[in-house]
Amino acid sequence: MRHVLTGAGSGIGLALAHRLADRGDDLVLVARSTARADGLGRTFPRAQLLVADLADPGTLNGLGRQVDGEVDTVLHVAGVVDLGRVDRLRLAEWEEQLTVNLTAPAVLTRELLPHVRASHGTIVFVNSSAGLSASAEWSAYAASKFGLRAFADALRAEEVEHGVRVSTVYPSRTATPMQEKVHEQEGRTYDASRWISVDTVVDTIVHVIDLPADATIPDVTVRPVVPRPGT
Repeated sequence: MRHVLTGAGSGIGLALAHRLADRGDDLVLVARSTARADGLGRTFPRAQLLVADLADPGTLNGLGRQVDGEVDTVLHVAGVVDLGRVDRLRLAEWEEQLTVNLTAPAVLTRELLPHVRASHGTIVFVNSSAGLSASAEWSAYAASKFGLRAFADALRAEEVEHGVRVSTVYPSRTATPMQEKVHEQEGRTYDASRWISVDTVVDTIVHVIDLPADATIPDVTVRPVVPRPGT
């Protein structure tokens, strides 16, 4: 299988890239800079590297022409988060989260659709539980993820005639560097053992992309088990 993947530098994306590479799949990794691409190339020497900055979606224009042949999956994993109350969020914080989390995946999907249609492949959006329910101080991030959910739903309706499957994975809090940053912003102590492991989320994504051709999983939510009292 051949996968185009964003977010391979850290967290869920890095673990997913390792899982797919270890089983012999071909990777096409999107890196935001040449330096980032060089680092990913050392980690994944067989991967094709594409340089484009999700924070500047214009750099994604024409990216599809750099990919030859069919693509089995497009895996949108990259994302950014900045918490803050509505009365304190700056314009730059709104723009970055909406751009990276929503606009860039939409543009990249458009660029790669011909390749995915050719394989009757799958597009996966790694969203967030914040794309299902918004809490105080999560307005900008949740808005971007609610928007990504809507985009995936519309794309699914459009692409069914082309045999393209579209899935959204909604992980709750997962033990990643992003989650550590969130805890810092919340002023809370980070304890990775309380949250979903990265491998569990990767297992879910791999199950979605390996599903036989006679079925699809449009949406799947992954939540941590709530410990019972006394455990």
